[in-house]
Amino acid sequence: MMEPTYINPGAREIELLEKNGCRCNDWSMIKFHPQTDFSLFRNVTFEGSNRIGLLSEEGGISNAVISECDISDGVTIRNIGIRLKNCKIGSGARIENVGSIIFEEEAACGVATEVSVLDETGSRAVTIFPGLTAQIALLMAREPKWSENHLRPILSEYLESQKFFVGIGENAIVENCGTLFNVSVGREVVVSGALNLRNGMIINNAAPGRALAFVGPGVDADNFIVEDGRLDSGAIVRNCYIGQGASLEKGFTAHDSLFFANCSLENGEACAVFAGPYTVSMHKSTLLIGVQTSFMNAGSGTNQSNHMYKLGPVHWGVLERGVKTSSFSYIMLGAKIGAFSLVMGAHKTHPDSSQFPFSYLFGDDRGATVVVPGVMLRSCGLMRDEQKWPARDRRLKRKLPLHDRVVFDVLNPITVEAMMTALDVIDDLLSRPADDDRYLRYRGMKFTRAALERARHLYELAIYKYLSLRLDSKGFPERKTDEEIFDWVDMAGLLLPRHYLEEAMQKETIEEMRDVFDTAFRRYPELEREWIATRFNDRWHKPKEVIQSYAEDFNHMIEDDRRRYLEDLSAQNEMLKL
Repeated sequence: MMEPTYINPGAREIELLEKNGCRCNDWSMIKFHPQTDFSLFRNVTFEGSNRIGLLSEEGGISNAVISECDISDGVTIRNIGIRLKNCKIGSGARIENVGSIIFEEEAACGVATEVSVLDETGSRAVTIFPGLTAQIALLMAREPKWSENHLRPILSEYLESQKFFVGIGENAIVENCGTLFNVSVGREVVVSGALNLRNGMIINNAAPGRALAFVGPGVDADNFIVEDGRLDSGAIVRNCYIGQGASLEKGFTAHDSLFFANCSLENGEACAVFAGPYTVSMHKSTLLIGVQTSFMNAGSGTNQSNHMYKLGPVHWGVLERGVKTSSFSYIMLGAKIGAFSLVMGAHKTHPDSSQFPFSYLFGDDRGATVVVPGVMLRSCGLMRDEQKWPARDRRLKRKLPLHDRVVFDVLNPITVEAMMTALDVIDDLLSRPADDDRYLRYRGMKFTRAALERARHLYELAIYKYLSLRLDSKGFPERKTDEEIFDWVDMAGLLLPRHYLEEAMQKETIEEMRDVFDTAFRRYPELEREWIATRFNDRWHKPKEVIQSYAEDFNHMIEDDRRRYLEDLSAQNEMLKL
């Protein structure tokens, strides 16, 4: 259908407009749809050149200053009060009770904002843009020299080639807000009650009628991108990316941080945090600072420090996937905490427990880290976590093009490799005499002999449990003579062999990098089987019945924990009943 020729108002139309309180120094600069009902304009001041689409009978424009705007059909604008400037407004959008919506010429709207993640100094800056994935962002943060020398020119060319929408999108709603300055609002996005938004982009990639993107009451945000995410109820954000299904609300404050798929953060604070998928923090007294996380759950009062008052906030750390922190835990960075571990107390010796996943880490009265390896494997909650994460994926019912690739497995090549390595370390530690305080020390950590002996048994059970889940009726896959054991990395929720990571770093376009990660995600089961074939030597090649026996022992351990937990819960409820 051909677009109609827009017209200038005639003398009768100008008389009606001015009678309704509308003003313009030069009506020849204003173009209207030829079927416009001019009675729908009240108390509107037009400045410069404007193009106004066909308004609906229920719509209209009132109490607004409109300057250099392109307004599509079916738009409603009421009680703006100050100014609507340089704004492109899509069909069916509604704007009511807003202080001002202003766009500067060639406004960036948050695109290419540099986020000083991890060490907070800007030396690991991540450039944010629509379509940013957790995997590409992690490459920028963890490989700063590669990012500066290789990725920066590629990304600059990519961003220059993209045409990102700037304006108020089709069927968007902006209501009861203060100022929106250089803030692009995507189609069907709702912005309701925001206090102050500057230099940002709110993007909806969902199917029609299924938008996730939302900015709610009291939000104050500068230099940001919200992509299929949510800012609500007084969140304060500076220099941040809020990704698909992520939610920041209830007064949460964040600066120079990245939040990827399905993160949920309330009440607390984040500074220079790389929050990988499913990072959760719910408490007012919690500060996350200078850390990389994924599948994390932060207890109340969780705290880290990245500043030793010498060279600035240059320290940072990694909490591998699934780490939980208890109330008022503290970690002096740098540190690296092994996967699916529980951190309790204060830790000031920069521990590296990455070789001991599924552990309890206790901080003693001097800030040293006492590790009880493997005991998290007994927890019935661990397997529950693996089931609940995919069930809580907010992205799935929205028909989104998924940016972040996520593998949910608790027992996976990385955690199993760590346990297999730990078995060798445990044998070595147990061959040594203990120190005078009866502890064995390793990488800034303390172990008791009994804890190590128990961990050896728990790790073996878990490894055989993993094999029982992955081996088919044919048993171990056949190893090819020319195959070497390959290392795995956890790229913010995506598990992949290191050679895929190296391949991605050699690519010359953003699209090719995404394709490498997508391929690794798609081939994960096949790659995992190849790894099993090369990694497991004769020590692990037990008959199927033996492997299954170990797996059943593991299952019984989990069920015993579940039974004891439910019995304790029942006893507590009995104690507390009326």
